Amino acid sequence: MTVTIYDVAREANVSMATVSRVVNGNPNVKPTTRKKVLATIERLGYRPNAVARGLASKKTTTVGAIIPDISNIFFSELARGIEDIATMYKYNIILSNSDSKKENELQLINTMLEKQVDGILFMGGNITDEHIQQFKTSSVPVVLAATYDSSNEIPSVNIDYELAAYEATKELVNNNENKQPAFVGSLRETVVNSLKYEGYVRAVRESNIEFNEDLVFTIDSSYDEGLAVAEKLIELDSKPSSVFVTSDEVAIGVIHGFQDRGHNVPEDIQVFGFDNTKLAKMVRPTLSTVVQPMYDIGAVAMRLLTKYMNKEEVTDKNVVLPHRLEKRDSTLSD
Repeated sequence: MTVTIYDVAREANVSMATVSRVVNGNPNVKPTTRKKVLATIERLGYRPNAVARGLASKKTTTVGAIIPDISNIFFSELARGIEDIATMYKYNIILSNSDSKKENELQLINTMLEKQVDGILFMGGNITDEHIQQFKTSSVPVVLAATYDSSNEIPSVNIDYELAAYEATKELVNNNENKQPAFVGSLRETVVNSLKYEGYVRAVRESNIEFNEDLVFTIDSSYDEGLAVAEKLIELDSKPSSVFVTSDEVAIGVIHGFQDRGHNVPEDIQVFGFDNTKLAKMVRPTLSTVVQPMYDIGAVAMRLLTKYMNKEEVTDKNVVLPHRLEKRDSTLSD
């Protein structure tokens, strides 16, 4: 049978209120009484009922985190940042995988609310009017992590994706005698990737290069798609000497696709990725990439959420963290 707070109180010969104070760390308990209650708790194997405590306090000390793909190393780093700060502030995480599907995302938001979470961290694709409506009518605060809301209505933590892509593209342009790099990425999936494309286009046009649409490859974000697009790049009549890719996983697919067909990176073609996941240092040659601080985004987003949940002052609800370029062996030095 489950041991209850009543059982502990009876065995320790104290009131249930005293047991509750001990369990919740209330200092207004005599040391001898605290010691006796703790010993009784250990002997009986009592575990506080989180649901019952939540009903009393109207808080469950749980946070719902909705992630597109937990198997993706990018989101696993984000989740680690969330978890570390949640632990620091004594919150538990309910982690759910949406598979980047809108219907799943909307359903999971409702599910989290039904589970009486104290707040929601949302990582997803395109933020639609339906998402915004659900967030606005939510009974608990919501914070976006590595997810762009063009209305800036929902609190969020991101980097400047357009600027980061611009800087990476300019690096490739400068390294390749003012030639247009190819662009490889998914424009269908997220506004974030659209911002990366805008940065790419801006860098090319500012360099006075005649823009060539044939060098833009819109694909799904996967390693296999990167492998496949390398063959298409090789078959172009006017082959590019570099390529900007919107994620590290796809960039590694591109590198391997070129290598499988006898081409060398960076001598035959330079490749620049985005995210700076652990994979970037594992591939050979090592991958030049935009450093997006995934762990920090998760940690800062969780801290921002704790401020809303605890009604602390928030001075900046849309946080933009710094990024940088990490130049490795997949590109040539200036």
